Amino acid sequence: MDVYDKLKILTDAAKYDVACTSSGVNKKASAGGIGNASACGICHSFSADGRCISLLKVLMTNVCAYDCQYCVNRLSNDTPRAFFTPRELAELTMNFYRRNYIEGLFLSSGVLKNPDYTCEQMIEALRILREEYRFSGYIHAKAIPGADSLLLARLGMLADRMSVNIELPSQNSLHLLAPDKSKHSILTPMGYIQNRIQENSRDLIKYRHAPKFVPAGQSTQMIIGATPESDYQILNLTEGLYHKYKLKRVFFSAYIPVAENSLLPTIDTKPPLWREHRLYQADWLLRFYGFAANELLDQQQQNFNPYLDPKCTWALNHMDFFPLDVNRASYRDLLRVPGIGVTSAKRILTARRTTTLYFNGLKSLGVVLKRAQYFVTCSGKTAPDIKLTPNTMLRSLLSEKTRELHHWGFSSPTEQLSLFDQPSLLSLPQEDLRKCLPNLS
Repeated sequence: MDVYDKLKILTDAAKYDVACTSSGVNKKASAGGIGNASACGICHSFSADGRCISLLKVLMTNVCAYDCQYCVNRLSNDTPRAFFTPRELAELTMNFYRRNYIEGLFLSSGVLKNPDYTCEQMIEALRILREEYRFSGYIHAKAIPGADSLLLARLGMLADRMSVNIELPSQNSLHLLAPDKSKHSILTPMGYIQNRIQENSRDLIKYRHAPKFVPAGQSTQMIIGATPESDYQILNLTEGLYHKYKLKRVFFSAYIPVAENSLLPTIDTKPPLWREHRLYQADWLLRFYGFAANELLDQQQQNFNPYLDPKCTWALNHMDFFPLDVNRASYRDLLRVPGIGVTSAKRILTARRTTTLYFNGLKSLGVVLKRAQYFVTCSGKTAPDIKLTPNTMLRSLLSEKTRELHHWGFSSPTEQLSLFDQPSLLSLPQEDLRKCLPNLS
């Protein structure tokens, strides 16, 4: 099999791995080297100077000794198999880079023979890139659970970012669908990587030119919708991973049926993209807005409302917290207002040092006034001509959100949306409406 045929098989097999993340590391090539990494570099996105940049996302091999039922590369699946030699993969990466097709490498792999052997092959490919080709571009490597810690240490010295996929949200689900894996085998390398990152940061304080261990940190990915865990369970697990392992990102991947199995959702089931989207929104609130998982969901409400984003849902459930005066509220409180983000909250703090803010000036600061007007005042005054009724508020918050659901594959039950008309509240299930406004009905 030639390299082109291998490339077709192994890039297709890698498409379910999420790699859309910023590199988080700035690195320039040394004299005689090639390539660089920018902290804003990201798969299928744009760098600070406007360039569209991307990663070569590929598997070392799709041959796998494991039989995870949700995976297209599982042992029992009848699919074409291939593997790159370390030399082939390194040369392929450099050829793509020299032609300006890619700006980095995202390397994962099936488990060939055993975790240690697979990890050794990945290390050799990265060694050739770093030491022979002197490639200084961004490399994201997937750690192989079960591999020896010495191999993980070597891999971490060659990669900019590493990730260990947690795959499924609970041990029970892993036991059911991925019997070759366990929570312990996944969390152990995750903990080892975190400890090495901390040790390396102390070394860099003492020795300026100490070699860097995964300078862009680590991430993980879990599959959403293949097993019955609720959003509440998933979000609490996410929060725990951030606190314990200091992860840069937790990625959520909507389950895509790739084979019929009685243990999995049916093959004609649509991927739960709207649910993935809500979890990403909640993840953003955890990381940048100061929310805790138990504020967004609880034992009584364990799944996100598909019609409202998590921040709007929280605000409607906590109307006793509002309205906030934008001229006096703290930064932390401003972040809890729908329509006010991190950037606009900072602009408000800066602007009010020299002037009193009014509603006509909030829009120029980046505030989405259509949402925020129901939750803020300016020097004690509410927005002009505003109607503070539950239906008015809900209509305003739903108007764009319901269109958003169409984009994510979640249709309104009885009414097709118009680009110009407001969606009718009667078109939404009453049960969902009550969930939107439990404290206002």
